[in-house]
Amino acid sequence: MLREIAFHGLYMPTVTLMFLFAAGLAWGLDRFIASVDGYRFFWHPALLRLCLFVCLFGAMALTVYR
Repeated sequence: MLREIAFHGLYMPTVTLMFLFAAGLAWGLDRFIASVDGYRFFWHPALLRLCLFVCLFGAMALTVYR
């Protein structure tokens, strides 16, 4: 896969787009977990949100840069 993407003459690393996509996906999963009251099973909901984002972003980065 490409390591850089041209966007209106500006070269952006693929990681930037993956970061934005992972942030949107994590936000959607966060809203879903909150809607089914899933945060009551976790000790620290903010830590779960961070770990969810890191796992999504890491999995996407590994598929591109491996």
